[in-house]
Amino acid sequence: MNARTSMKPVPVLERDITPEGSDYEIVRQVIEKISLDYRDQPSLEELAETVGETPTALQKLFTRWAGLSPKAFLQAVTLDHARRLLDSGLPLLEASLEVGMSGPARLHDLFVTHEAMSPGAYKNRGEGLTIRYGYHTSPFGIALIMVTDRGLAGLSFNDPGDERAAFADMSGRWPNATYVEDMDATLPYATRIFDPSRWRADQPLRVVMIGTDFQVRVWEALLSIPMGQARTYSALARQIGEPQASRAVGAACGANPVSFVVPCHRALAKSGALTGYHWGLTRKRAILGWEAGQVSPH
Repeated sequence: MNARTSMKPVPVLERDITPEGSDYEIVRQVIEKISLDYRDQPSLEELAETVGETPTALQKLFTRWAGLSPKAFLQAVTLDHARRLLDSGLPLLEASLEVGMSGPARLHDLFVTHEAMSPGAYKNRGEGLTIRYGYHTSPFGIALIMVTDRGLAGLSFNDPGDERAAFADMSGRWPNATYVEDMDATLPYATRIFDPSRWRADQPLRVVMIGTDFQVRVWEALLSIPMGQARTYSALARQIGEPQASRAVGAACGANPVSFVVPCHRALAKSGALTGYHWGLTRKRAILGWEAGQVSPH
């Protein structure tokens, strides 16, 4: 009997761990409205009406969450802006000068040290691995975090009620591993990952990559994209020495098990469109907007 068949079923959370009045849920709705109607440049009043907030309350909440006003967010991450970014070759923050921002005052980014699990571990679908997991609140919904004794191995996002599906998606990547619910083991990772003040070069976050050789090369290339910048799948393909493999690079980005930390959200289609994100395009836009807030002046 392998470890998967002897594993206890993943527990369904008996309560919603998302705080009441979650900022993310309100911001998610606003970002969705912006994403669908960006050509109409919806006003603050229209956005506030969508989520049942006053314009003043929404302005304060959104700015506190993202570091940008709804208007600046709209200007910074619309598809047209992403296309201009790629066409001009400018990083996101330089391009944002066009919309009245005064430029970056400081730059935060995740400092990550990583290693690839042995090819045998991937070939054996995780057999012999013990993976500890836990659910945690995050700026982007509920985060499912998975760790081994060598570091962070998985991070995905889900909405309340989708915990079982999220676990099935992640554990299906390494079905022969032993899975143990252990929030004490995953909490330190959740605390560090989503708190920029804890991103320190002298205490790097340890990540272990479990995938094919090609996937690992793509994920390593993703780690080289600075916060506030983007790269096309074709550019990533050239970077890893496989210039004809842009579609395969896109597939590897979609298979990335360590969301946010390994920033597949910074990979764009050749046209600049924010296509393809395993955890949803609205969440991809939310992450990009949050990052824009981190690198903008405060």
